[in-house]
Amino acid sequence: MLPPPGPKRSGPLLAALLTVTAFCASDVVARSYPFGPRTRSVNDLGNQYLPFHTHLWDLLHGRADGGVLFNWQSGFGASFLPDLATYVSSPFALLVGVFPRDRIDLAVYVITVLKLACAAAAMARLLPSLRPGRWWAAGLLGASYALCGWSVSSATYNLMWLDGLIALPLLCLAGEWALAGRHRFLGIGIVAAAWTANFYTAYMATLAAGLVLLLRLWLSGLPRVQGLAAAGRACLTTALGMGLAAPLVTVVYFGSAHASPGRFTGFTPVPTRDLLARLLPTTYSFGSPALFVGTTALLLALALPFVRSAPPRVRAGWPLLVAVVTLSLQWGPTQLLWHAFAAPQGSSYRQTFVVCALLVIAAWHALSYGPPDRRALAAAGALLALTAAVASRSDLVRPLAWPVLLLAAAGALGGLFLLGRTGTRRRSLPAVCAVVLLLGTQVGEATATAAVATRLRLGHMDDYAPWGQRRQQQAEAVGEADGWPRYRTDPGREQTVGNDPLTVGGQGAQYYSSHTSDVLFRTLTALGGGWTSGGRSLQSQDNAVTDAIFSVGARVHSPPDPHQNWFPQDGSGVTVTRQEVPPLVTVRPTAARPSAFGPSPYRNQELLLGTRVYTVPRLTVRTGDGKAPRGAGGDRPGVRLDALPEGTATDRRPTITARCAAGSEVYLWTPHFAGTARLAGAPAGAPTGRFRSDPVSKIAAMQRLGTVPASGLVRVDLSPNRPSTVPDGAVGCLDTARLRTAVERLTATGAAEVSVSGGTIRARLPEGSTGTAVVAAPRIAGWRCATGDASAVPAGQYHGLIAVPLDGTSTRLTCVFHPPGLRLGTAVGGMSMLAVALLGVLTAVRRRRGTGPASEDGLYKRA
Repeated sequence: MLPPPGPKRSGPLLAALLTVTAFCASDVVARSYPFGPRTRSVNDLGNQYLPFHTHLWDLLHGRADGGVLFNWQSGFGASFLPDLATYVSSPFALLVGVFPRDRIDLAVYVITVLKLACAAAAMARLLPSLRPGRWWAAGLLGASYALCGWSVSSATYNLMWLDGLIALPLLCLAGEWALAGRHRFLGIGIVAAAWTANFYTAYMATLAAGLVLLLRLWLSGLPRVQGLAAAGRACLTTALGMGLAAPLVTVVYFGSAHASPGRFTGFTPVPTRDLLARLLPTTYSFGSPALFVGTTALLLALALPFVRSAPPRVRAGWPLLVAVVTLSLQWGPTQLLWHAFAAPQGSSYRQTFVVCALLVIAAWHALSYGPPDRRALAAAGALLALTAAVASRSDLVRPLAWPVLLLAAAGALGGLFLLGRTGTRRRSLPAVCAVVLLLGTQVGEATATAAVATRLRLGHMDDYAPWGQRRQQQAEAVGEADGWPRYRTDPGREQTVGNDPLTVGGQGAQYYSSHTSDVLFRTLTALGGGWTSGGRSLQSQDNAVTDAIFSVGARVHSPPDPHQNWFPQDGSGVTVTRQEVPPLVTVRPTAARPSAFGPSPYRNQELLLGTRVYTVPRLTVRTGDGKAPRGAGGDRPGVRLDALPEGTATDRRPTITARCAAGSEVYLWTPHFAGTARLAGAPAGAPTGRFRSDPVSKIAAMQRLGTVPASGLVRVDLSPNRPSTVPDGAVGCLDTARLRTAVERLTATGAAEVSVSGGTIRARLPEGSTGTAVVAAPRIAGWRCATGDASAVPAGQYHGLIAVPLDGTSTRLTCVFHPPGLRLGTAVGGMSMLAVALLGVLTAVRRRRGTGPASEDGLYKRA
């Protein structure tokens, strides 16, 4: 005969089922992928996470350029282990390998749903361990946690954070085991898995689990010695688990230390009305804490202080912890503490899931002592009404919120009231009706809240199309042109997402990551490159000189992305251009005193090329009425242009005029210009310069505009779509004959053969080569090089690129990349593993001698 259902078995299954049902139903309602035409690839999901999952697919199938340690496809060569540890180290990420490559969008959606289901099951498993209760209540509250506002509005498109959502209840469970002196090694494994899957949210979850354990120790009434012993076991479990995860955690730390600093804004707490508004269903905003956990859970949490059957410490302790942690969201120093003392770029409330978990735990305690009586329900209802009244002054509460809230409140109060009337008759018809009413209320309002968040995100954030014809054509073009490592193939200036090389192939400058190196950022910016996301998302630069410097021998050209509305379609298709470029390793003469980069990107390109190839003429800038515009002032020298109304005639647009040699190529560098630029009188097929910038987070890349006419007069027609700046020295005219000569010289003196394997470069140089060997890759931390049989030493730097001095005695060059922090992390991980093994031996010896810890039942009784 099967045992009756219990909360440790049936609760997690119910929680997972409710979560999957509500989440998928919300996407059906919102007509979102994969149940409708609306894309779900918003913001960093499309720009970062999907491309990194695609790269993981390539690694699993042996198709990536590079390996686990190094990625040759992004940023002209980047350390991959920090990205792997940040974005795709979750065990769930491996599931992408069983999907077709062109179905990565679907794979990531399935992973998201599975993570939500696991988070619900984990919470439903934790709750009965804190205090016995009804299995269906554990399932209901587990789903409330997994479908909290933070999950459906923020974490479902930052799917690495969902690992923290799973980790928090599991870490609290490990704390319970430490309190009871049981499952020590399983607890260590949980900590290690959490910190390996996503160290960022695992850090927040660990802090939260520590707070929960401290409260549990206070509530347990254990003697001081036993309490300290339990705390010591928990600290040891945490330290050993973190130690086992150290090989990944340390590389992430050092990767962040060497990353581009980004552009961060200071923390500003949200008004109280907005904070309370996010407790209600169907509210949404990017910059406020999404505290929604469902009206049933919220009512129960509000009722806990008034549940007379609960001990006074329980009635005071859990609400107090919820209040303290909620207030910590609103104070700058504690905000930094929650975010590991690094100000987040983007949402300032990434730790909100901690408050949601505490609300659910408080709700469980309120229900575990029996359904709240009328007095408690009345008090909770009054507090909910007060919350709604204050929140009604917030712009975040939209009209839809009120009918959903009223229905949810009626369902929750009715279900709880009906449940209280059933007494001990748990299988009576009223009890079943009460449970069905509560479950239906939870699923309904969670579905509505998730659907609203999905729809509103599309209006507040950039979004990107799933894999389709555009990217398929780009991938085919890259595949046909690819010649790595003889030369690089860049997937193109007209990007689809911020990490095009990871999705369509090639080896370009494009790279968007939290670990985008500072040296790459500074080098490409000095060369006229563009970026977004405060310098963390670097763009491709369609420039003949930088292509020669970085050995880009093939370049894909695509029309503007039709999914976006930044620029209109120009009727072109996907094409490929090729040019002769030097090899990946070249030889330069050693300068007595190397020059530093200056303000002109044209001169900086010449500095890296080693040859003067540009003319930078004097400019005349005029507005549409022929007047000289006013100076820009501030830290952006040049002239300022106002935005033009849409449809302004060509002869009323501002212009730039200059003189250059006929036949040279015209480039325009206007990093703080937004709009389009064309050469006046250019033929129909001439390029259009498309520039995107804003005052805070974006600068535009240098653009090629065409060929100087026979008259030598260069006139550039500008169409600014927002206030913009044209700097001094904006126009550069490239002498293509000089560039060809420079390329031929660098090719003749460069490496005769280059091979690349993972993070290792080997080159064969001409006999008697002296000077400096320069590898066309950014000199990020971790490169060590050697010539001949000499020992490897840290690589030097040649204007941001890898440099190795040559003395003419050897023709062999070898450079090997070791991720910074990996040796340290491996050492710490090894010591932790040894400590775990010794702990296992000591535990086995103690058990054999019969001197092990007290029985679990005895500890639970004392607790």
